Amino acid sequence: MFDGVGEKYDITNTILSFGQDRAWRRRTRQRLNPQPGERILDLAAGTAVSTEELSRSGAWVVACDFSQGMLAAGIHRDVPKVVGDGMHLPFADDSFDAVTISFGLRNIHDFRAGLRELARVTKPGGRLTIAEFSTPTFPVFGVVYKEYLMRALPLVARVVSSNPEAYEYLAESIRAWPNQEELARAVNESGWADCGWQNMTGGITALHSAVKAR
Repeated sequence: MFDGVGEKYDITNTILSFGQDRAWRRRTRQRLNPQPGERILDLAAGTAVSTEELSRSGAWVVACDFSQGMLAAGIHRDVPKVVGDGMHLPFADDSFDAVTISFGLRNIHDFRAGLRELARVTKPGGRLTIAEFSTPTFPVFGVVYKEYLMRALPLVARVVSSNPEAYEYLAESIRAWPNQEELARAVNESGWADCGWQNMTGGITALHSAVKAR
């Protein structure tokens, strides 16, 4: 499915998010706070647009994704790219100073296994930041948002996406995703500690951050 959306993935995301995707990537980089010389894993990196943003910090950042088609769509981005399964990462223990995943955790078949794998490849005391769709904090806004997800999003995707059916899955996966508190609890139960979150765009998305338990 993701191989089929790579060609127009970036422009589709920009249109569907009303341009918010750029701000979300910038906020994710600021939250993770990568430093020059650090080794960073960007999991579910897709076309590596998020990896490119993280690399602006001067850190060494590798894009890892299960979909070869998505990585191929980002071939023009000059960052290292590795094909890998989020539940069985092709990296040694304690390989990275920090890890991040943007809008991809819910696409891992067992996202808790993915969180444990991210912890395995992170150095003790290393950092995690997750950018993911979440639960709007204002009830009325939440109703409007859910209507957009289930009605407007698939219609827009039919116009701009190379694989519109994939965005029907997207809408369903967002509706079924845990809320902010539930995800924080799952993170803390998966090899991480002190998980907290910061809402963006009224809770449409949230940044969850934690450190690897020592």
